Amino acid sequence: MNSELIINAEQSKISLAITQDGSLVELQQENRTESFTIGNIYWGKIKRVMPSLNACFVSIGSEKEAFLHFDDLGENFYLINDYAKQVISNRKRYIPFNKWDFSKKIKSTSRITKGDVPKIEPGDQILVQISKEAISTKGPRLTGDISFAGRYLVLIPFGEKIAVSTKIEDPAERARLKQLFQSIKPKNIGLIVRTAAQNKRVAELDAELSALYRSWEDSMEQLHANNTCPLMVHEESSRVIAMLRDLLDSSYQAIHVNDQNIYKQIREYLSDIAPESKDIVSLYHGTLPIFDNFGITKQIKGLFGKVISYKGGAYIIIEHTEALHVIDVNSGHRLKSGGKEEQALEVNMGAAAEIARQMVLRDMGGIIVIDFIDMDNGEDRTKLFDYMVQCMQNDRAKHTILPLSKFGLMQITRQRVRPVLDVPVDESCPVCHGKGSIGPSILTTDVLEQKIEYLTSVLGHKKFILYVHPYIYAYIKRGFPSLKTVWKFRYSHGMRIVPDQSLAVMEYRFVTPGNRLIDLTQPSELV
Repeated sequence: MNSELIINAEQSKISLAITQDGSLVELQQENRTESFTIGNIYWGKIKRVMPSLNACFVSIGSEKEAFLHFDDLGENFYLINDYAKQVISNRKRYIPFNKWDFSKKIKSTSRITKGDVPKIEPGDQILVQISKEAISTKGPRLTGDISFAGRYLVLIPFGEKIAVSTKIEDPAERARLKQLFQSIKPKNIGLIVRTAAQNKRVAELDAELSALYRSWEDSMEQLHANNTCPLMVHEESSRVIAMLRDLLDSSYQAIHVNDQNIYKQIREYLSDIAPESKDIVSLYHGTLPIFDNFGITKQIKGLFGKVISYKGGAYIIIEHTEALHVIDVNSGHRLKSGGKEEQALEVNMGAAAEIARQMVLRDMGGIIVIDFIDMDNGEDRTKLFDYMVQCMQNDRAKHTILPLSKFGLMQITRQRVRPVLDVPVDESCPVCHGKGSIGPSILTTDVLEQKIEYLTSVLGHKKFILYVHPYIYAYIKRGFPSLKTVWKFRYSHGMRIVPDQSLAVMEYRFVTPGNRLIDLTQPSELV
C-alpha cells in the first residue's frame, strides 16, 4: 500500500492529510495560535478537591482548570513529586537525577493502588502531564504517570519494568531487546519498547534512550531554574513531528509540504531517526494549492458533510451530540437483484468500511451508536460484527466494539483525546454576507478588475496572487486574448491567477507572494 503525507501550511492553520493509494484516510488540523498540548508536562497547583468525583481540578495556566482523577495519578506519583520538590528546594545547585539516592524513599513510600485515597489538598503543587486536550466545555485531562515518547521507546521516570510491544512476536527479538535495555538503561527508569524498535541497531536505540533521558533532565532543570507555578516544564513536539514519530514506516513513499520551515524541520527529524527516508520529503512549488493538486480538497468536501454516500448509491447520516455520535445507515435507491437479506448484508458491510474510515478521519471519540439495516439472519449479524472489527484493527485509538443488539444497533466506544474534527463543507455566500441577495453575477469579472486596479494603482502591489473558483478561472482564461492576458498587460505582469477548489463560486482572495492575505473581499464602494 502506497502512503503519502501532504502538509498544507496556511497563515492561520496547518493541515495534515494522509492518503493510501490516493484515498484520504486521516486528516488533522492545528491552528497556529494554539499549541499542541498532549504530552506537555506542567508544574501545577491543585485548586479544588472533589471527593464525590474522586478527583481534583488543577491550575496549569490554561483557560480552563484541568481535571485529574485519582485513578490517573499513577503508582509513582509520590516518588515523582517528592523528587520535584527536592529539586525546587535545593536552590543552590541542580543535582542530576542519577545522583539522587532514592532508596530510602522508595522503601518508605507506599504505592498508590486502586482504592487508596491520596492525601492531597488545595494549594499543593504537583507534576502532571496532559493526556487529553480540552473538549467543548471541559478542560484538559491530566495524568500523574509522567512519560516521554520517542519513535522506538517510551521512557517512564521511576519505573522499574521493561515492557516490549506485544506486536513484536519473535521470541528471540523480544529477548534481545529486553536484555539490551536491561544493560543500558539508567537507574530508576522504566521503558516501553515500541514496535518500531524491532531489528533496530543498538546505536539507534541507545541514541533515542539518551535523547529521552535528556528530555527528562531538561524538564527538571527547567523546574529548578524557574520556580513558578503553574509552569510548563516540557513541551511536546509539533503535531507534524508527533505524527511522523508514530506513523512513519516503509509504506510511506512521499511527504509533500508547502512551507520551507516545516520542510527543514521534517528533514532534520528524519535525518536523526531514519536517514534513509529523508529524501522522500519534497518542498511543493506548484501553482495550484497543494491540497487541490493532490485531490485532497475534493475528498474533504465529499467526506465531511452530514450525509456521506458510498458505493452502490447507499449512504450514511452522521449526527453529533455532546455525549455521542449517532450514525444511520440507508440503502438509498438500490435496484440490484437478490433477496432482502442479501442486499441488507451488502449495504451494511459497505457502511461498516466507510464508518471505520470516518471515525479516523473525524477523530470521533466517546460513544458511537450505529443503526444498521435490520438483518434477521444470525450468521449475517455475526459476519457484520467480525467485519467491523477487521476494518478497525489498524485504528490507533483504543476502542471497544459490541455485537449488534436485538434492535440492530452496534455500540462502539473510542478513545477521545482531542475535539472531533469538524470541517464545514456547506458554503456560505461570500458576496451577500448573509443578506440573501447579491449583485449581478455577470459583473463578477468587472468587480475583480476594479479590485486589481485598486490593488496596483492605489496600494502599490505589483506582485500578488488572485485565487478564484475553478469555474471563474476557466471563464477568465477563455478566448484570445483572454481576460487574464489583458489584465496582466494592463495592470501588472507580476500578477498570477490560480484556481482554488476550496472557494465558493463567486469568492476570491488576494495574497502576497509570501502567502499573506490582502483583505479586499469586504463590500466597498468599488463593488
